[in-house]
Amino acid sequence: MSQIDLAWGAGPSARYETLAERFRPIFARIAERAVERELTRELAFEPIKWLREAGFGAVRLPEEAGGLGATLPELANLLIELSEADSNVTQALRVHFGLTEDVLNSRDTERRERWFARIAAGEYAGSAWTEAGSAALQAFGTRLTEVDGTLRLNGVKYYTTGSLYASWIDVGATGPQGEELSVFVRTDAPGVEIVDDWDGFGQILSVSGTTTFADVAVAREEVVLDTERFRYGAAFYQLYHLATIAGIGRAITREVARAVAARNRTYTHANGPRSAQDPQVLAVVGRARGAAYSAAAIALQAAGSLQRAFEAHFNGDEAAEERANAIAELETAQAQTVVTNLILDASTTLFDALGASATRKPLALDRHWRNVRTLSSHNPRIYKDRIVGDFAVNGTLPPYQWRIGTPAAEPARQAAE
Repeated sequence: MSQIDLAWGAGPSARYETLAERFRPIFARIAERAVERELTRELAFEPIKWLREAGFGAVRLPEEAGGLGATLPELANLLIELSEADSNVTQALRVHFGLTEDVLNSRDTERRERWFARIAAGEYAGSAWTEAGSAALQAFGTRLTEVDGTLRLNGVKYYTTGSLYASWIDVGATGPQGEELSVFVRTDAPGVEIVDDWDGFGQILSVSGTTTFADVAVAREEVVLDTERFRYGAAFYQLYHLATIAGIGRAITREVARAVAARNRTYTHANGPRSAQDPQVLAVVGRARGAAYSAAAIALQAAGSLQRAFEAHFNGDEAAEERANAIAELETAQAQTVVTNLILDASTTLFDALGASATRKPLALDRHWRNVRTLSSHNPRIYKDRIVGDFAVNGTLPPYQWRIGTPAAEPARQAAE
């Protein structure tokens, strides 16, 4: 059935249904065992393989490069559908799609051709940027150095999402001259060790644990200055979360509606002989569905701003491109707190439509709150309303990129006036 038939609204383009039909059987297959994988911590190697074989990782590539030429709104809608099936799988592919976006924006012809071929062949990329503990805010502890004419990478990363499923790792590193770099190494390269020690309570199958790089040889063509990567990167990664959370909203709706329809037990003070006939219960389900509908609509609206930023990159007007990048960041920031609040609320109130039996672990209904709460903690939403308000009141443009770590020194306290 189409999105319109399911009352989720029209897709982002006239061709979207044709595009989505290619992947919907795989999404349905992924959904079949999503709860079982969650309960047994079975990593999602099979679902990732199915998507690879179907060319899902290449949907943004031009058709002449082996892709499907999907727009960013089309990609966002596909991610919503995949996240309804299993948001762990979506999250595991986040950096891969970020790298794809970066390559699409690259003006380095050789780099584009090299990565287009890899992506079209089904190769995926994982992440290795964040450093845990006392890592510095100003520079990466992971270092790229030159030894006897060979570049070597050394360091330890955490939150290396998707790397265990991937062929390549996108690594943030400090270069020989103190420059910030993106370094790409193969996951099977000597000296690379990926450990599934992610201990977060949500997105538990996204393999977001530790990766160690011990004297890993790096090809010079696989080193890119961080300043040369696509400028709407922060907005893209936030949009990715918005689409994932919107998809979780749809999963909540599907699962709670199914549970209410099957429920035979009721209460003496209920409003009908079955939950499926109880107006108050139906209202709970309806609110959850409305939240999912709204979250997806908001995410797709934000996706349009990123599409404009992508197109502005190629029009030769630097000022217009900068403005489009800033607007994309603002639109995703405006969406972030609203979308997360909608689905966090739905992930909690869904239990009001069911009995105490809904809290049983085999149902894994708690995973929705855990997953949304984890996703919405990546890019702290408490700062977003301030950033948007500062723009509205003072015209202050948002920061394009942000980092996390320990400051070099505590800022001096200013005396109160």
